[in-house]
Amino acid sequence: MKRALIIDDEPLARMVVQEYIQQFSSQIEVLQECNDGFEGLKAIQQHQPDIIFLDVQMPKINGFEMLELVDKQPAVIFTTAFDEYAIKAFEAHAVDYLLKPFSKERFNKAIEKFLAQVDTTTPKQTEQLLETAATQSPAQHERIVVKTGTKVKIIPVADVQYLQADDDYVSVFTQEGSYLKNKTMSFFEQTLDPRQFVRVHRSYMVSVPEITRIDPYEKDSHLAILKSGAKIPVSKTGYVKLKQVLGI
Repeated sequence: MKRALIIDDEPLARMVVQEYIQQFSSQIEVLQECNDGFEGLKAIQQHQPDIIFLDVQMPKINGFEMLELVDKQPAVIFTTAFDEYAIKAFEAHAVDYLLKPFSKERFNKAIEKFLAQVDTTTPKQTEQLLETAATQSPAQHERIVVKTGTKVKIIPVADVQYLQADDDYVSVFTQEGSYLKNKTMSFFEQTLDPRQFVRVHRSYMVSVPEITRIDPYEKDSHLAILKSGAKIPVSKTGYVKLKQVLGI
């Protein structure tokens, strides 16, 4: 028996999935309905489902942001009214996507696809989906969602001072402290506004408004001095990028 969760802020949409999935009750059990990403994340951690039916646009955190916080990725069937959200990525990396309003026949095809492919869907596919889809999600250009213990914190991009590569993670530095995000520097290069954030070094990306001055350092490198007093190394290539953004 496969275990499922329905994560959608629209009661009617959850009801439709519950109704349609009854046909597969001998193969799939719905463990819980969740009406936002926070509730969905908690339910995934608790139940470790095999599949989730996930809306994209939800209050608080959207479907993409919620998935980024999940440690063990389940299979995903997206249920969304927003077809501009990385449809090609859905097709390539998710089990399936259902564009609202969807018919019972279309839903059945998605379930049959899941039951046939459930053992071949890998976490890497979901990771690739998120990398692609996040660049098309407006919310993820404006904030960074991180998990601190059992809590979820939403960091407005305006509060970010700089980012630093940290093995398989990126440390996000703010006035309140630093937070780990399981993403790459390349991901942030794609999602953050290049007029505000510049990758000044292989391991650093800095918020331009936070820079108070740029000092020469050894050889062809420099140091960016931030309002917080932090000293960020700037490579030769990073210095060229920074001058272009600053117009100097």
